[in-house]
Amino acid sequence: MTTLSREETEALIAEVLEVYPEKAKKDRSKHLAVNDQSIEQSKKCITSNRKSLPGVMTVRGCAYAGSRGVVWGPIKDMIHISHGPIGCGQYSRAGRRNYYVGTTGVDTFSTMNFTSDFQEKDIVFGGDKKLAKLIEEVDQLFPLNKGISVQSECPIGLIGDDIESVSKKASANLGKPVVPVRCEGFRGVSQSLGHHIANDAIRDWVLDKRDGNTFESTPYDVSIIGDYNIGGDAWSSRILLEEMGLRVVSQWSGDGTIAEMMNTPKVKLNLLHCYRSMNYISRHMEEKYGIPYLEYNFFGPTKIIESLRKIAAFFDDSIKEKCEAVVARYQPMMDAIIAKYKPRLQGKKVMLYVGGLRPRHIIGAYEDLGMEVVGTGYEFAHNDDYDRTIKEMGSATLLYDDVTGYELEEFVKKIRPDMVGSGIKEKYIYQKMGIPFRQMHSWDYSGPYHGYDGFAIFARDMDIALSNPVWGNLVPPWKKAVTEEVQKAA
Repeated sequence: MTTLSREETEALIAEVLEVYPEKAKKDRSKHLAVNDQSIEQSKKCITSNRKSLPGVMTVRGCAYAGSRGVVWGPIKDMIHISHGPIGCGQYSRAGRRNYYVGTTGVDTFSTMNFTSDFQEKDIVFGGDKKLAKLIEEVDQLFPLNKGISVQSECPIGLIGDDIESVSKKASANLGKPVVPVRCEGFRGVSQSLGHHIANDAIRDWVLDKRDGNTFESTPYDVSIIGDYNIGGDAWSSRILLEEMGLRVVSQWSGDGTIAEMMNTPKVKLNLLHCYRSMNYISRHMEEKYGIPYLEYNFFGPTKIIESLRKIAAFFDDSIKEKCEAVVARYQPMMDAIIAKYKPRLQGKKVMLYVGGLRPRHIIGAYEDLGMEVVGTGYEFAHNDDYDRTIKEMGSATLLYDDVTGYELEEFVKKIRPDMVGSGIKEKYIYQKMGIPFRQMHSWDYSGPYHGYDGFAIFARDMDIALSNPVWGNLVPPWKKAVTEEVQKAA
Protein backbone atom coordinates (compact mmCIF):
# COMPACT_ATOMS: atom_id res chain seq x y z
CA MET A 1 0.00 0.00 0.00
CA THR A 2 0.98 3.65 -0.28
CA THR A 3 0.74 6.18 2.53
CA LEU A 4 -2.38 8.33 2.26
CA SER A 5 -2.16 12.08 1.80
CA ARG A 6 -3.95 14.43 4.19
CA GLU A 7 -6.78 14.91 1.72
CA GLU A 8 -7.17 11.16 1.19
CA THR A 9 -7.22 10.52 4.94
CA GLU A 10 -9.86 13.21 5.46
CA ALA A 11 -11.93 11.69 2.65
CA LEU A 12 -11.61 8.26 4.26
CA ILE A 13 -12.91 9.58 7.59
CA ALA A 14 -15.84 11.27 5.85
CA GLU A 15 -16.68 8.07 3.98
CA VAL A 16 -16.65 5.96 7.15
CA LEU A 17 -18.87 8.45 8.99
CA GLU A 18 -21.44 8.48 6.20
CA VAL A 19 -23.39 5.50 7.57
CA TYR A 20 -24.26 7.22 10.87
CA PRO A 21 -27.36 9.28 11.61
CA GLU A 22 -26.62 13.00 11.71
CA LYS A 23 -26.29 13.27 15.48
CA ALA A 24 -24.01 10.26 15.77
CA LYS A 25 -21.97 11.43 12.80
CA LYS A 26 -21.40 14.81 14.44
CA ASP A 27 -20.26 13.18 17.68
CA ARG A 28 -17.99 10.56 16.12
CA SER A 29 -16.36 13.09 13.79
CA LYS A 30 -14.79 14.72 16.87
CA HIS A 31 -13.00 11.47 17.70
CA LEU A 32 -11.44 10.85 14.28
CA ALA A 33 -8.66 13.07 12.97
CA VAL A 34 -5.73 13.50 10.63
CA ASN A 35 -2.51 13.98 12.57
CA ASP A 36 -0.86 17.40 12.44
CA GLN A 37 2.57 17.63 14.04
CA SER A 38 2.49 21.43 13.93
CA ILE A 39 -0.19 21.80 16.59
CA GLU A 40 0.76 21.94 20.27
CA GLN A 41 -2.51 20.80 21.83
CA SER A 42 -4.39 17.79 20.52
CA LYS A 43 -7.76 19.21 21.63
CA LYS A 44 -7.61 21.33 18.49
CA CYS A 45 -7.94 18.23 16.35
CA ILE A 46 -9.40 15.37 18.42
CA THR A 47 -11.76 14.86 21.38
CA SER A 48 -11.22 12.18 24.01
CA ASN A 49 -12.40 10.93 27.43
CA ARG A 50 -16.08 11.27 26.57
CA LYS A 51 -18.95 8.83 27.02
CA SER A 52 -19.27 6.22 24.31
CA LEU A 53 -22.45 6.45 22.26
CA PRO A 54 -25.19 4.01 23.34
CA GLY A 55 -25.60 1.31 20.73
CA VAL A 56 -22.19 1.97 19.17
CA MET A 57 -19.78 -0.88 19.89
CA THR A 58 -16.82 0.05 22.10
CA VAL A 59 -14.03 -2.08 23.55
CA ARG A 60 -13.55 0.03 26.66
CA GLY A 61 -13.57 -1.40 30.14
CA CYS A 62 -15.11 -0.01 33.33
CA ALA A 63 -13.81 1.72 36.46
CA TYR A 64 -13.69 -1.61 38.30
CA ALA A 65 -11.50 -3.06 35.53
CA GLY A 66 -9.15 -0.09 35.76
CA SER A 67 -8.73 -0.53 39.51
CA ARG A 68 -8.91 -4.29 40.05
CA GLY A 69 -7.46 -5.42 36.75
CA VAL A 70 -4.72 -2.83 36.30
CA VAL A 71 -3.55 -0.96 39.38
CA TRP A 72 -4.36 -3.15 42.40
CA GLY A 73 -4.54 -6.66 40.96
CA PRO A 74 -0.80 -7.14 40.30
CA ILE A 75 0.15 -6.29 43.92
CA LYS A 76 1.11 -9.84 44.69
CA ASP A 77 1.14 -10.16 48.49
CA MET A 78 -2.31 -8.66 49.01
CA ILE A 79 -5.68 -10.34 48.69
CA HIS A 80 -7.98 -8.39 46.38
CA ILE A 81 -11.65 -9.01 47.10
CA SER A 82 -14.12 -8.38 44.29
CA HIS A 83 -17.12 -7.21 46.29
CA GLY A 84 -20.21 -8.00 44.24
CA PRO A 85 -21.49 -10.71 41.86
CA ILE A 86 -19.01 -13.42 40.92
CA GLY A 87 -18.70 -12.66 37.20
CA CYS A 88 -16.59 -9.50 37.45
CA GLY A 89 -14.08 -11.12 39.76
CA GLN A 90 -13.72 -14.20 37.58
CA TYR A 91 -13.35 -12.12 34.42
CA SER A 92 -10.70 -9.84 35.95
CA ARG A 93 -8.33 -12.44 37.38
CA ALA A 94 -5.28 -13.95 35.67
CA GLY A 95 -5.98 -12.38 32.28
CA ARG A 96 -3.19 -9.82 31.97
CA ARG A 97 -0.13 -12.03 32.51
CA ASN A 98 1.25 -9.93 35.39
CA TYR A 99 4.21 -12.17 36.17
CA TYR A 100 5.39 -12.42 39.77
CA VAL A 101 7.76 -14.36 42.00
CA GLY A 102 6.17 -16.30 44.85
CA THR A 103 4.02 -19.28 45.72
CA THR A 104 0.41 -18.75 44.70
CA GLY A 105 -1.98 -19.26 47.60
CA VAL A 106 0.79 -19.03 50.16
CA ASP A 107 2.47 -15.64 49.93
CA THR A 108 1.20 -14.40 46.56
CA PHE A 109 -2.41 -14.12 45.43
CA SER A 110 -2.61 -12.10 42.19
CA THR A 111 -4.10 -14.82 40.01
CA MET A 112 -6.66 -15.98 42.58
CA ASN A 113 -10.30 -14.93 42.63
CA PHE A 114 -11.70 -13.75 45.96
CA THR A 115 -15.32 -12.62 45.70
CA SER A 116 -18.27 -11.94 47.98
CA ASP A 117 -20.43 -13.67 45.34
CA PHE A 118 -23.46 -11.37 45.68
CA GLN A 119 -26.89 -13.00 45.45
CA GLU A 120 -30.35 -11.43 45.26
CA LYS A 121 -30.71 -11.36 49.06
CA ASP A 122 -27.47 -9.38 49.35
CA ILE A 123 -28.87 -6.73 47.03
CA VAL A 124 -31.99 -6.51 49.19
CA PHE A 125 -30.41 -6.63 52.67
CA GLY A 126 -26.91 -5.31 51.96
CA GLY A 127 -23.53 -6.98 51.91
CA ASP A 128 -21.64 -5.31 54.78
CA LYS A 129 -21.91 -8.28 57.14
CA LYS A 130 -21.01 -10.69 54.36
CA LEU A 131 -17.94 -8.61 53.51
CA ALA A 132 -16.80 -8.48 57.15
CA LYS A 133 -17.11 -12.24 57.43
CA LEU A 134 -15.29 -12.77 54.13
CA ILE A 135 -12.35 -10.59 55.21
CA GLU A 136 -12.03 -12.57 58.44
CA GLU A 137 -12.21 -15.90 56.63
CA VAL A 138 -9.67 -15.12 53.91
CA ASP A 139 -7.20 -13.88 56.50
CA GLN A 140 -7.59 -17.15 58.42
CA LEU A 141 -7.19 -19.23 55.26
CA PHE A 142 -4.24 -17.22 53.90
CA PRO A 143 -2.44 -15.81 56.95
CA LEU A 144 0.69 -14.73 55.04
CA ASN A 145 -1.17 -12.02 53.17
CA LYS A 146 0.16 -8.53 53.90
CA GLY A 147 -3.09 -6.70 53.34
CA ILE A 148 -6.51 -6.78 51.70
CA SER A 149 -8.22 -4.52 49.19
CA VAL A 150 -11.97 -4.35 48.65
CA GLN A 151 -12.77 -3.68 44.99
CA SER A 152 -16.39 -2.61 44.75
CA GLU A 153 -18.53 -3.68 41.80
CA CYS A 154 -21.60 -1.85 40.45
CA PRO A 155 -24.24 -3.10 42.95
CA ILE A 156 -22.19 -1.83 45.91
CA GLY A 157 -22.54 1.77 44.85
CA LEU A 158 -26.20 1.30 43.98
CA ILE A 159 -27.25 -0.14 47.35
CA GLY A 160 -24.85 1.96 49.45
CA ASP A 161 -22.72 -0.63 51.25
CA ASP A 162 -20.39 1.09 53.74
CA ILE A 163 -17.15 -0.61 52.70
CA GLU A 164 -15.07 2.11 54.38
CA SER A 165 -16.49 1.35 57.83
CA VAL A 166 -16.09 -2.40 57.35
CA SER A 167 -12.50 -1.94 56.15
CA LYS A 168 -11.49 0.30 59.05
CA LYS A 169 -12.85 -2.16 61.59
CA ALA A 170 -11.26 -5.14 59.85
CA SER A 171 -7.90 -3.37 59.61
CA ALA A 172 -7.93 -2.69 63.36
CA ASN A 173 -8.85 -6.31 64.13
CA LEU A 174 -6.31 -7.89 61.77
CA GLY A 175 -3.48 -5.43 62.32
CA LYS A 176 -2.85 -5.03 58.60
CA PRO A 177 -4.10 -2.69 55.85
CA VAL A 178 -7.62 -3.26 54.54
CA VAL A 179 -8.20 -0.78 51.71
CA PRO A 180 -11.69 0.10 50.41
CA VAL A 181 -11.72 1.09 46.73
CA ARG A 182 -14.87 2.80 45.40
CA CYS A 183 -14.38 1.62 41.82
CA GLU A 184 -17.97 0.69 40.91
CA GLY A 185 -18.00 -0.09 37.22
CA PHE A 186 -20.63 2.49 36.26
CA ARG A 187 -18.47 5.38 37.43
CA GLY A 188 -16.84 7.51 34.74
CA VAL A 189 -16.69 6.87 31.02
CA SER A 190 -14.06 4.11 30.93
CA GLN A 191 -11.48 2.22 32.96
CA SER A 192 -9.48 5.44 33.17
CA LEU A 193 -11.47 6.71 36.16
CA GLY A 194 -10.75 3.37 37.85
CA HIS A 195 -7.03 4.11 37.59
CA HIS A 196 -7.60 7.49 39.22
CA ILE A 197 -9.76 6.05 42.00
CA ALA A 198 -7.18 3.32 42.66
CA ASN A 199 -4.39 5.92 42.83
CA ASP A 200 -6.43 7.96 45.31
CA ALA A 201 -6.99 4.86 47.47
CA ILE A 202 -3.23 4.25 47.56
CA ARG A 203 -2.70 7.87 48.50
CA ASP A 204 -5.24 7.81 51.32
CA TRP A 205 -4.86 4.28 52.71
CA VAL A 206 -1.28 3.19 51.98
CA LEU A 207 1.31 5.94 51.57
CA ASP A 208 0.43 7.66 54.84
CA LYS A 209 0.44 4.45 56.86
CA ARG A 210 3.97 3.03 56.80
CA ASP A 211 4.59 0.30 59.34
CA GLY A 212 7.31 2.25 61.18
CA ASN A 213 10.21 0.08 60.06
CA THR A 214 13.41 1.96 59.30
CA PHE A 215 14.39 2.43 55.69
CA GLU A 216 18.03 2.96 54.75
CA SER A 217 17.96 5.10 51.65
CA THR A 218 20.72 5.76 49.12
CA PRO A 219 21.24 8.64 46.66
CA TYR A 220 20.30 6.30 43.81
CA ASP A 221 16.89 5.01 44.93
CA VAL A 222 14.21 4.97 42.23
CA SER A 223 10.76 3.48 41.78
CA ILE A 224 9.24 1.94 38.65
CA ILE A 225 5.71 3.30 38.40
CA GLY A 226 3.09 2.08 35.93
CA ASP A 227 4.76 -1.12 34.76
CA TYR A 228 2.54 -4.16 35.23
CA ASN A 229 5.16 -6.77 34.33
CA ILE A 230 3.24 -8.11 31.34
CA GLY A 231 5.27 -11.13 30.27
CA GLY A 232 8.13 -9.93 32.50
CA ASP A 233 8.44 -6.34 31.23
CA ALA A 234 9.32 -4.83 34.61
CA TRP A 235 12.10 -7.35 35.12
CA SER A 236 13.79 -6.53 31.81
CA SER A 237 13.49 -2.81 32.62
CA ARG A 238 14.82 -3.28 36.14
CA ILE A 239 17.91 -5.04 34.79
CA LEU A 240 18.94 -1.92 32.86
CA LEU A 241 18.32 0.46 35.75
CA GLU A 242 20.34 -1.67 38.14
CA GLU A 243 23.14 -2.12 35.62
CA MET A 244 23.53 1.65 35.47
CA GLY A 245 23.92 1.82 39.24
CA LEU A 246 20.41 2.68 40.42
CA ARG A 247 18.55 0.87 43.20
CA VAL A 248 14.95 -0.04 42.35
CA VAL A 249 13.11 0.26 45.65
CA SER A 250 9.65 -0.53 44.34
CA GLN A 251 7.67 -1.70 41.32
CA TRP A 252 4.12 -0.49 40.80
CA SER A 253 2.45 -2.73 40.45
CA GLY A 254 3.71 -5.78 38.52
CA ASP A 255 5.52 -8.16 40.90
CA GLY A 256 5.02 -5.44 43.52
CA THR A 257 4.28 -5.61 47.23
CA ILE A 258 2.49 -3.30 49.63
CA ALA A 259 5.75 -2.77 51.56
CA GLU A 260 7.37 -1.48 48.37
CA MET A 261 4.48 0.91 47.85
CA MET A 262 4.86 2.19 51.41
CA ASN A 263 8.59 2.75 50.90
CA THR A 264 8.17 4.70 47.66
CA PRO A 265 7.99 8.15 49.35
CA LYS A 266 11.65 7.61 50.32
CA VAL A 267 13.00 7.35 46.74
CA LYS A 268 14.82 10.10 44.87
CA LEU A 269 13.00 9.71 41.54
CA ASN A 270 9.81 8.04 40.33
CA LEU A 271 10.14 6.56 36.85
CA LEU A 272 6.73 6.63 35.17
CA HIS A 273 6.06 4.23 32.32
CA CYS A 274 2.28 4.15 31.93
CA TYR A 275 1.38 7.81 32.23
CA ARG A 276 -2.36 7.24 31.86
CA SER A 277 -2.75 4.89 34.81
CA MET A 278 -0.24 6.28 37.31
CA ASN A 279 0.28 9.99 36.64
CA TYR A 280 -2.11 10.86 39.47
CA ILE A 281 -0.09 9.23 42.25
CA SER A 282 3.18 10.43 40.69
CA ARG A 283 1.96 14.02 40.78
CA HIS A 284 0.77 13.55 44.37
CA MET A 285 4.18 12.30 45.51
CA GLU A 286 5.85 15.21 43.75
CA GLU A 287 3.58 17.70 45.51
CA LYS A 288 3.59 16.11 48.96
CA TYR A 289 7.00 14.45 49.27
CA GLY A 290 9.00 16.50 46.76
CA ILE A 291 9.80 13.43 44.64
CA PRO A 292 10.04 14.34 40.95
CA TYR A 293 8.77 11.92 38.34
CA LEU A 294 10.15 11.23 34.91
CA GLU A 295 8.32 9.60 32.01
CA TYR A 296 10.36 7.00 30.15
CA ASN A 297 9.94 4.60 27.23
CA PHE A 298 11.77 1.27 27.03
CA PHE A 299 10.32 0.05 23.70
CA GLY A 300 13.05 -0.27 21.06
CA PRO A 301 16.73 0.77 21.23
CA THR A 302 16.21 4.37 20.09
CA LYS A 303 13.73 5.16 22.86
CA ILE A 304 15.66 3.06 25.39
CA ILE A 305 18.82 5.10 24.81
CA GLU A 306 16.91 8.39 25.00
CA SER A 307 15.25 7.32 28.24
CA LEU A 308 18.37 5.92 29.89
CA ARG A 309 20.25 9.15 29.24
CA LYS A 310 17.33 11.24 30.47
CA ILE A 311 17.22 9.20 33.68
CA ALA A 312 21.01 9.35 34.14
CA ALA A 313 20.98 13.13 33.74
CA PHE A 314 19.10 13.36 37.01
CA PHE A 315 22.01 11.76 38.90
CA ASP A 316 25.76 12.28 39.24
CA ASP A 317 28.58 11.58 36.78
CA SER A 318 29.10 8.00 37.99
CA ILE A 319 25.56 7.09 36.91
CA LYS A 320 26.02 8.91 33.60
CA GLU A 321 29.20 6.94 32.92
CA LYS A 322 27.54 3.64 33.79
CA CYS A 323 24.61 4.60 31.56
CA GLU A 324 26.92 5.04 28.57
CA ALA A 325 28.59 1.73 29.42
CA VAL A 326 25.17 0.01 29.39
CA VAL A 327 24.31 1.58 26.03
CA ALA A 328 27.67 0.51 24.57
CA ARG A 329 27.34 -3.02 25.97
CA TYR A 330 23.99 -3.67 24.32
CA GLN A 331 24.56 -1.80 21.05
CA PRO A 332 26.16 -4.76 19.20
CA MET A 333 23.21 -6.93 20.22
CA MET A 334 20.75 -4.32 18.92
CA ASP A 335 22.72 -3.87 15.69
CA ALA A 336 22.61 -7.62 15.08
CA ILE A 337 18.86 -7.80 15.68
CA ILE A 338 18.15 -4.87 13.38
CA ALA A 339 20.48 -6.28 10.72
CA LYS A 340 18.62 -9.59 10.86
CA TYR A 341 15.02 -8.36 10.88
CA LYS A 342 14.98 -4.93 9.27
CA PRO A 343 15.51 -6.22 5.70
CA ARG A 344 12.47 -8.46 6.20
CA LEU A 345 10.28 -5.81 7.86
CA GLN A 346 11.39 -2.64 6.08
CA GLY A 347 8.46 -0.61 4.76
CA LYS A 348 5.73 -2.69 6.40
CA LYS A 349 2.71 -0.66 7.58
CA VAL A 350 1.09 -1.11 10.99
CA MET A 351 -2.19 0.10 12.48
CA LEU A 352 -2.54 0.16 16.26
CA TYR A 353 -5.48 0.37 18.62
CA VAL A 354 -4.60 -0.27 22.24
CA GLY A 355 -4.93 1.21 25.72
CA GLY A 356 -2.59 2.80 28.24
CA LEU A 357 0.72 3.96 26.81
CA ARG A 358 1.16 1.56 23.90
CA PRO A 359 -0.43 3.49 21.01
CA ARG A 360 2.49 5.94 21.18
CA HIS A 361 5.27 4.13 23.09
CA ILE A 362 5.68 1.25 20.66
CA ILE A 363 5.92 3.47 17.58
CA GLY A 364 9.67 3.85 18.08
CA ALA A 365 10.21 0.09 18.29
CA TYR A 366 8.45 -0.40 14.94
CA GLU A 367 10.46 2.41 13.40
CA ASP A 368 13.72 0.83 14.61
CA LEU A 369 12.77 -2.16 12.43
CA GLY A 370 11.99 0.04 9.42
CA MET A 371 8.23 -0.31 9.86
CA GLU A 372 5.75 2.57 9.73
CA VAL A 373 2.74 3.18 11.97
CA VAL A 374 0.03 4.58 9.69
CA GLY A 375 -2.78 4.79 12.23
CA THR A 376 -3.07 4.74 16.00
CA GLY A 377 -5.64 5.34 18.69
CA TYR A 378 -6.52 4.81 22.33
CA GLU A 379 -9.40 3.06 24.01
CA PHE A 380 -9.58 5.41 26.99
CA ALA A 381 -7.05 8.22 26.51
CA HIS A 382 -7.29 11.81 27.69
CA ASN A 383 -6.10 14.68 25.56
CA ASP A 384 -2.74 14.82 27.32
CA ASP A 385 -2.10 11.35 25.85
CA TYR A 386 -2.79 12.65 22.36
CA ASP A 387 -0.59 15.68 23.07
CA ARG A 388 2.24 13.20 23.45
CA THR A 389 1.17 11.14 20.45
CA ILE A 390 0.95 13.78 17.71
CA LYS A 391 4.72 14.34 17.87
CA GLU A 392 5.41 10.61 17.48
CA MET A 393 3.19 10.16 14.41
CA GLY A 394 3.85 11.43 10.91
CA SER A 395 1.67 14.21 9.56
CA ALA A 396 -1.45 13.08 7.67
CA THR A 397 -1.60 9.76 9.50
CA LEU A 398 -4.84 8.59 11.05
CA LEU A 399 -5.83 9.15 14.69
CA TYR A 400 -8.94 7.54 16.21
CA ASP A 401 -10.26 7.74 19.76
CA ASP A 402 -12.58 5.09 21.27
CA VAL A 403 -12.97 3.80 17.74
CA THR A 404 -15.98 1.58 17.06
CA GLY A 405 -15.69 -1.91 15.66
CA TYR A 406 -17.23 -0.74 12.39
CA GLU A 407 -14.91 2.25 12.02
CA LEU A 408 -11.72 0.31 12.66
CA GLU A 409 -12.74 -2.45 10.24
CA GLU A 410 -13.47 0.09 7.52
CA PHE A 411 -10.18 1.91 8.11
CA VAL A 412 -8.29 -1.37 7.88
CA LYS A 413 -10.13 -2.40 4.70
CA LYS A 414 -9.31 0.89 3.00
CA ILE A 415 -5.73 1.37 4.24
CA ARG A 416 -4.83 -2.36 4.07
CA PRO A 417 -1.93 -2.29 6.52
CA ASP A 418 0.50 -5.19 6.61
CA MET A 419 -0.25 -5.72 10.30
CA VAL A 420 -2.76 -4.74 12.97
CA GLY A 421 -1.80 -4.49 16.64
CA SER A 422 -4.74 -4.43 19.04
CA GLY A 423 -6.49 -6.67 21.60
CA ILE A 424 -8.20 -10.03 21.90
CA LYS A 425 -11.58 -8.59 20.90
CA GLU A 426 -10.17 -7.54 17.53
CA LYS A 427 -7.72 -10.36 16.91
CA TYR A 428 -9.84 -12.90 15.09
CA ILE A 429 -11.66 -10.35 12.94
CA TYR A 430 -8.47 -9.25 11.23
CA GLN A 431 -6.96 -12.69 11.06
CA LYS A 432 -10.09 -13.83 9.19
CA MET A 433 -9.51 -10.89 6.86
CA GLY A 434 -6.07 -12.35 6.13
CA ILE A 435 -4.17 -9.60 7.94
CA PRO A 436 -1.36 -10.52 10.35
CA PHE A 437 -2.21 -9.52 13.90
CA ARG A 438 -0.40 -9.13 17.21
CA GLN A 439 -2.05 -8.64 20.57
CA MET A 440 -0.45 -5.50 21.93
CA HIS A 441 -2.21 -5.70 25.30
CA SER A 442 -0.73 -8.99 26.47
CA TRP A 443 1.99 -9.55 23.85
CA ASP A 444 0.03 -12.52 22.51
CA TYR A 445 1.33 -14.78 25.30
CA SER A 446 4.93 -13.82 24.51
CA GLY A 447 7.17 -11.12 25.95
CA PRO A 448 8.71 -9.26 27.53
CA TYR A 449 8.80 -6.40 25.02
CA HIS A 450 10.41 -3.78 27.29
CA GLY A 451 14.17 -3.22 27.41
CA TYR A 452 16.95 -4.57 25.23
CA ASP A 453 16.05 -8.20 25.94
CA GLY A 454 12.45 -7.41 25.13
CA PHE A 455 13.27 -5.79 21.79
CA ALA A 456 14.84 -9.04 20.60
CA ILE A 457 11.56 -10.84 21.34
CA PHE A 458 9.48 -8.03 19.84
CA ALA A 459 11.42 -8.13 16.55
CA ARG A 460 11.14 -11.92 16.35
CA ASP A 461 7.40 -11.86 17.03
CA MET A 462 6.69 -9.21 14.40
CA ASP A 463 8.68 -11.18 11.84
CA ILE A 464 6.94 -14.44 12.71
CA ALA A 465 3.52 -12.82 12.34
CA LEU A 466 4.28 -11.19 9.00
CA SER A 467 6.24 -14.08 7.52
CA ASN A 468 3.67 -16.77 8.29
CA PRO A 469 2.60 -18.26 4.92
CA VAL A 470 -0.93 -18.91 6.16
CA TRP A 471 -2.08 -15.36 5.31
CA GLY A 472 -1.64 -15.92 1.58
CA ASN A 473 -3.74 -19.07 1.72
CA LEU A 474 -6.53 -17.78 3.93
CA VAL A 475 -9.96 -17.17 2.41
CA PRO A 476 -12.34 -15.20 4.66
CA PRO A 477 -15.59 -17.08 5.43
CA TRP A 478 -17.73 -14.55 3.58
CA LYS A 479 -15.60 -14.91 0.44
CA LYS A 480 -15.37 -18.67 0.80
CA ALA A 481 -19.14 -19.02 0.55
CA VAL A 482 -19.19 -17.04 -2.70
CA THR A 483 -16.36 -19.16 -4.13
CA GLU A 484 -18.21 -22.40 -3.34
CA GLU A 485 -21.39 -21.12 -5.03
CA VAL A 486 -19.41 -20.22 -8.19
CA GLN A 487 -17.82 -23.67 -8.24
CA LYS A 488 -21.22 -25.36 -7.90
CA ALA A 489 -22.64 -23.25 -10.72
CA ALA A 490 -19.73 -24.22 -12.94
